[in-house]
Amino acid sequence: MSNQTNLHRLRSFIDELATLLDETANEAIILERGADLLRQLVSHDDWLPEAFAQPDPQRYQQYLLHADSRQRFSIVSFVWGPGQQTPVHDHRVWGLIGMLRGAELSQRFVIDAEGLRAEGATLRLEPGHVEAVSPRIGDVHQVSNAFSDRTSVSIHVYGANIGAVRRAVYQQDGSEKPFISGYSNSLLPNLWDLSKENPA
Repeated sequence: MSNQTNLHRLRSFIDELATLLDETANEAIILERGADLLRQLVSHDDWLPEAFAQPDPQRYQQYLLHADSRQRFSIVSFVWGPGQQTPVHDHRVWGLIGMLRGAELSQRFVIDAEGLRAEGATLRLEPGHVEAVSPRIGDVHQVSNAFSDRTSVSIHVYGANIGAVRRAVYQQDGSEKPFISGYSNSLLPNLWDLSKENPA
């Protein structure tokens, strides 16, 4: 499915998103136009290198694909093994989730005097679908692989270096447990070896 020679799709997305952030700091515009850009990226499943689509039997993987040099945004591939799910968690920054392969379920939550409770219907993301999150529009959710028998992959874009952001997971009583997610990989995809795309 994945083909390293189509990394130009990811490069173009990075360039267009950086240009968007140069043009505006308005979150609503970033989420709307950024969602369109991410939808274009995940409408093709031929660019993500296999190394960044590998599941782990123990837990979902969060592979860093790119971090903006000014840490204005980061792009990660989330790889969900069969039946894997996150705890209920927040992000503290804007985010866009684009489904690349398989499907995932997203359930929003709110915290009130009663504690933690689900809000609204569970959203099912299929390939090409994009969902937005942020503290402004709703930031607490739980995500799971919609499949119990195969891997799913989604591409997430956040308005910060998300692996370094102090965030929280939530207990049933609404209490917070701080965490910093980090990343599953120590090496990044080489987006800049254009010799493979432009042979002599």
